Amino acid sequence: MFTGIDEVDWASLRHAHGTAEDMPGWLRALASTDTVERATALDGMYGALHHQGCVYDSTLACVPFLLSLVAREELPDRDGVVELLVGIGAESAKGDPRAREAVCAGAEVFVRLAGDPDPAVRRAAAGALVHFLAAPARVLDLLRQRLRAERDDRVLLALTEALGLFVRRYPAHADAAVDLLAEHSAPPYAPGLRLAALGQLALVAPAGLPADVVPTAVRLLRERSAHRARVPEPSAADTLVGRLRRLRPSDEEGSRLLRTLHTALGDRVGDRTALLGGQLSSPDPVDRCNAVWMAAALLRGWRGDHSGTVLLLGAQLAAQQDRLRDAAVVVLSELGTLAAPAADDLYALVCARPDLWTDRFERGSPTLGGPLKALARTGDPRAVPALAHLLAGLATPVDLGFELAHLGAAAAPLAHAVRHRLGRIPPASPSAARLAAPLLAAVGGLGDQEAVPEVLRLLQGAPDDLGARDAVAGQAVETLEALGAAGQATGVLRALLGTRHAAAAAGALWSAHQDAATVLPALLRELTQADPERRCLAAGQLGRLGPAARSALPALRRMAGSWPAQERVSAACALWRIDADPEPVLPVFRAAWEDDPHTRAPIARCLTAMGPAAAPLRHLVAAELAAPRRLPAHPGIRGGQGIPEDEALLRACRDSLAAM
Repeated sequence: MFTGIDEVDWASLRHAHGTAEDMPGWLRALASTDTVERATALDGMYGALHHQGCVYDSTLACVPFLLSLVAREELPDRDGVVELLVGIGAESAKGDPRAREAVCAGAEVFVRLAGDPDPAVRRAAAGALVHFLAAPARVLDLLRQRLRAERDDRVLLALTEALGLFVRRYPAHADAAVDLLAEHSAPPYAPGLRLAALGQLALVAPAGLPADVVPTAVRLLRERSAHRARVPEPSAADTLVGRLRRLRPSDEEGSRLLRTLHTALGDRVGDRTALLGGQLSSPDPVDRCNAVWMAAALLRGWRGDHSGTVLLLGAQLAAQQDRLRDAAVVVLSELGTLAAPAADDLYALVCARPDLWTDRFERGSPTLGGPLKALARTGDPRAVPALAHLLAGLATPVDLGFELAHLGAAAAPLAHAVRHRLGRIPPASPSAARLAAPLLAAVGGLGDQEAVPEVLRLLQGAPDDLGARDAVAGQAVETLEALGAAGQATGVLRALLGTRHAAAAAGALWSAHQDAATVLPALLRELTQADPERRCLAAGQLGRLGPAARSALPALRRMAGSWPAQERVSAACALWRIDADPEPVLPVFRAAWEDDPHTRAPIARCLTAMGPAAAPLRHLVAAELAAPRRLPAHPGIRGGQGIPEDEALLRACRDSLAAM
């Protein structure tokens, strides 16, 4: 099994973490009688040999020994080693074919493993047959034989997935494989196997699906769940691998079956919504928990009327299972106003569980809890009493102010408490910006004029001596302007014209005094800065000046031909607002719309201002409104936080069409 291992110059080879001198020890540990030793070695090899799909010289050196290991029936846990080999050989980063060639050279071992006494090994070997054997006819024959001989449900599912992989890999030989999938999607086969076959058919041959695929899938899911409830879950060993397995969904297999079907249905939002309706109404809480995360994928990725799905998500909040309730809370908190159909359920949970009003961690400040956060983000005023209680406490969640901003005037009773907290922040403190940012957002959202002195306090002093306040100065200026109080800070704002906050200060001064001679020089200077964000901000403020900024037209025209697309769009918007000439603006918008989808919202807002002059771009806006998929979240935005961003784009598009 390890013949020749000591003849390899491992010290001269490399893996993801450096020299490969540790590889012989890991390889030998895979054959250990100690469970923890085997698991630790396998974890180490996963991270070292095939890190992020890269191939190393040590990867190639290890493959023959790994192939020898999996061929020894007496060794336990060989399924993990087979999965490692599949990961190494299936595809490699940067198109490096060497790892695949190395595994293919020993592919005959997978033929034997497909009939191995250990069902976990048989399950792992099913896909390896398709990946590494060279003769398609032989592969299909082997899969057919194994499907007829196999009695283990999990291995049957793996063989079904291998058939789908075969169709994608060998389209010229697909017909017989599709026939096998169609056969196994119908009685008398078990519901789990039929569900797996339906999912693969949907992926590779959707024309072969039954017309009632969604009701059929829901029925099969419930039949499978009823059977699973009678079979006890195997206990995971107290090892690293065992602990990782306990973190997985308790029905990972069922989750994968339904995810496959959702993936295959793709843009068929109506069918996927109906499928989710069946999943979220299942008697089995495990099915419902899996469905919550699939609902998250649909809501994050696709547009449409999701009110029915949101209602069903809200119904999960009354579940006794913490995992199910917490999953639904996470998804609802991402939706913003789209979570409104679940507001009654959120309110009921907020009332019943005050312990969920905050999330507390071992280190760091408490944050607002998911149920209360989701309720506030819908704009529901019933969130106000709980938020007031938290504001009055000693351990107020640091992010609470951001959520108050969603409530607007409904949160007016909390204005005094927000002001009080803002006034207690030491401006020179290193944490001033972190503490003030959410409170300033709340002040702006509430429109609290009485908070102006506290906002001004954050800006007092010479701009070159702002210190810790520098990080929050821009937001403080924007808040003063939003409150219509910029005129009370004229001296500070003028001084800020020489800092990195020049654009914000210039905008505030313009709103207060309409004095172009004061702000134009600073904004023109900002257009020459190296920081693209500062250039974009300056262009936006120049647009606000309108015809008074005509002297900036040459610089803005140059900027409109620059890169990246965000700068071009900022400059083009300013050009329109200053000169009202669509000719130099529309081509910039047309190109940027395709080049960078994240420019579409500001473009749509400018098209609204242009009115009928924007008509030549009507087709772009109409196509966006008709597109079923959401835009990918902007870089730096996590998870479903891109949903409100996409909804804002749709609103801007509807407004611009109406204006045209």
